[in-house]
Amino acid sequence: MSPGILGKKIGMTQVFRADGQVVPVTLLKAGPCVVVQRKSPAKDGYNAVQLGLLEFVKPRRINRPLAGHLKKAGVEGVKFLKELRLRPGDDDLKTGDRVLVDQFKPSDKVDVIGISKGRGFAGLVKRHHFRGGDATHGSMFHRAPGSIGASSFPSRVFPGMRMAGHMGAERVTVRNLEVVDVDVEENLLVVKGAVPGPNGGYVVVRRAKR
Repeated sequence: MSPGILGKKIGMTQVFRADGQVVPVTLLKAGPCVVVQRKSPAKDGYNAVQLGLLEFVKPRRINRPLAGHLKKAGVEGVKFLKELRLRPGDDDLKTGDRVLVDQFKPSDKVDVIGISKGRGFAGLVKRHHFRGGDATHGSMFHRAPGSIGASSFPSRVFPGMRMAGHMGAERVTVRNLEVVDVDVEENLLVVKGAVPGPNGGYVVVRRAKR
């Protein structure tokens, strides 16, 4: 059993349970993956594996440092790599070992990590869900930020103040999603609920930590 697997988001649909309940699900193409590097406490100070997602990749799409790293491991056709910590009970994986979707089964709980969709520059109402001011009765305060700090003291804006700015395109983790179905032949993982990122975006599926 590995700590997780890498994959791509295909899209959302819905399935029916045996009792007729409709369940919204996300389809993930999970794996096949290969262990590119093994981190050990003796050499690196911690226990982890570096997984690579096997897919069709043109050689010119892989830069020279990564190509040398893959050649050292004897692996080809990998562009997306991620490192996962090994926990007690996980298999002692070695470089070159395959990680497939058959390690998961229905009703398992997983955490899915992805990069959220980029929304560009967004205001306070859209980015932070501010209520805004009145729209009528002579109000001149509609979607403005309002006060962002005192004037005389401390005479500065504190770090972390919620303001307008770049929205999305950041790492998001959705915890404790239920595995609804597993298709070993097509390397498909069906999880309940939504997953961050656009269709075709890379995701990391790890076993739930909590």
